[in-house]
Amino acid sequence: MPSHRITARQPITKMGEPDISTAPDLLKAVSEDAAHYPNGYAAGVARPATESDVATLLLHAQSVLPIGAQSSLTGGATPMGDIVVDMQRFDRILAINDDEAVVQPGVPLTILQATLERAGKYYPPVPTFHGAFAGGVVATNAAGAATFKYGTTRDWVRGLTVVLANGQVLELARGETTAHPDGYFEVASEGVVHRIPIPSYNVPTLEKCSAGYFSEPGMDLIDLFIGSEGTLGIITEITFAVIEPTPNLALIWIPLPSEQAALELTWMLRQSAKNAWREPQASALDVSAIEYLDTRCLEILREDGTDRRHGINLPHESQVALLVQVELPSDSETSAEHAYDEIANALGNDAPDTPLTRLCRLLSSTNLLESSEISLPSDHRRQAQLIAAREAVPEGVNRRIAEAKRLHDKSIEKTAADMIVPFERSAESLALFKNAFEKRRLDYAIWGHVSDGNVHPNVIPRSMDDVTRGKDAILECGREIIKLGGSPLAEHGVGRNPIKQELLRQFVGEDGLAQMRTVKSVLDPLGKLAPGVIFSRATK
Repeated sequence: MPSHRITARQPITKMGEPDISTAPDLLKAVSEDAAHYPNGYAAGVARPATESDVATLLLHAQSVLPIGAQSSLTGGATPMGDIVVDMQRFDRILAINDDEAVVQPGVPLTILQATLERAGKYYPPVPTFHGAFAGGVVATNAAGAATFKYGTTRDWVRGLTVVLANGQVLELARGETTAHPDGYFEVASEGVVHRIPIPSYNVPTLEKCSAGYFSEPGMDLIDLFIGSEGTLGIITEITFAVIEPTPNLALIWIPLPSEQAALELTWMLRQSAKNAWREPQASALDVSAIEYLDTRCLEILREDGTDRRHGINLPHESQVALLVQVELPSDSETSAEHAYDEIANALGNDAPDTPLTRLCRLLSSTNLLESSEISLPSDHRRQAQLIAAREAVPEGVNRRIAEAKRLHDKSIEKTAADMIVPFERSAESLALFKNAFEKRRLDYAIWGHVSDGNVHPNVIPRSMDDVTRGKDAILECGREIIKLGGSPLAEHGVGRNPIKQELLRQFVGEDGLAQMRTVKSVLDPLGKLAPGVIFSRATK
């Protein structure tokens, strides 16, 4: 029977003295993450290999920041005078069972996927950056393109081992520790029972959300730690659910004449996918992800020569593009030649009813078949090129920002948002972003996971004034996104970013933030875990 109380245990092995390095090259290597948050510096670097190493560090240090691949886009893995707890030595895949994989937090998802593939299995909810570490995706409740079908990291975590700030260890298994009907958990540690109240703020039900501490009536304690960004404990072991067989993926590149056409096609593809999931059949069109690139994104591909380099079809009249991921039955592609025959014959009266023929008929009905490209599962090289074209957009934006910093003002920084609305409000959200940027005369690009209503509006600043006006635009958009039933923090978390911390305040209110602080104060009363992450540095 589930209980609202759990007892923490001592670390498995005896604790000694912490091993902390202050070598200048190590300190420099961990001084910033992928967000390039400014002025990062570490007081020392520890590379623990056991849970007792982690516990020792937590008992001796005043301020610690656990890191993985440092792929955070929010500054959440940038130290500010902390002891950095580099988890890269926790790099073992401990077990792969029928429907589970047990891993340490320092395992990169690329390694996990490759290992699972050899066993005919797959971990679905990978973020766009596959080099992220397992611990990092749990800490941020990471999501990505395939969230539309598979959900977020939270939906796939079955177990966690977490070292608390006092050096004690929690072993969490989904379903074993659930909230008391009166809204709290109890953690027994070193003879003392600590009561953790569940925050009472209400957030909309969305396909993804990474906005501070999770809360819902009757919740599982494991969900409090998923998405907590290292502020409540340090994860040392994870049990993920996995599936088999590995999906048989086709990619479809679709240039479109307008945003409206893109949203209408996305709606049709979403409906086809939901029908496929509801009534599985061999010919169902099982769409797992749809990526969106706006007009400026396509201009960047043309300006940088990415379209020519990767052979990407971008007709002059195209204003937006979609990159669609369709899962085919595992036995559907007996040969590439057979699959291409299906495509060639799709519009014939006697063509077989298969996912590929259904896709072709749908594209034909919208006059998009001729300009679209279908890349079959066997064409790994072409699929890699299509994915590279999509990734070339954020790379192109980042390169332009770096150039502006070099030529105009070294204070210029990335200015972007990560917001989600119910898909039905997507047109409104895109209009909102465009209006906010254009009335401030800003250059911008918008891309993202349109299949679940989550896009990333990015300012391309040419001056610090652009950065300032861009931040104002993002805060304005955050308020309006909330009114549309969305979240201004979809999949990247909060981190140290002041704008994202303000968006969190807009989302849950001052009272909601106070409730989060209360949760942290119970589990981390000295405020030593990731100080300044989620909450401002002054808030423990």
